[in-house]
Amino acid sequence: MAPSGVMLLLLLLPVAAAGVTPGSCSGCGPLSLPILAGLMAADVVVSLLIVAVVFVCACPRHRPPLEDDKVYINMLGRG
Repeated sequence: MAPSGVMLLLLLLPVAAAGVTPGSCSGCGPLSLPILAGLMAADVVVSLLIVAVVFVCACPRHRPPLEDDKVYINMLGRG
């Protein structure tokens, strides 16, 4: 379930978008193709970086095997 703050933001987003008048900023317009392609490439790189970091952190570490030649006292089945 999404937190209530996120739901509130999603509900208020159309209200905020309706308050913006078209043409209110000078030079605003559709993005050119090279800028759009660059933004998409940057998004892909950042997404892959996040996935790689999560994979590295979640991957189990290679630990040396436990030494089973020790004598354990008061541990049933190990001594």
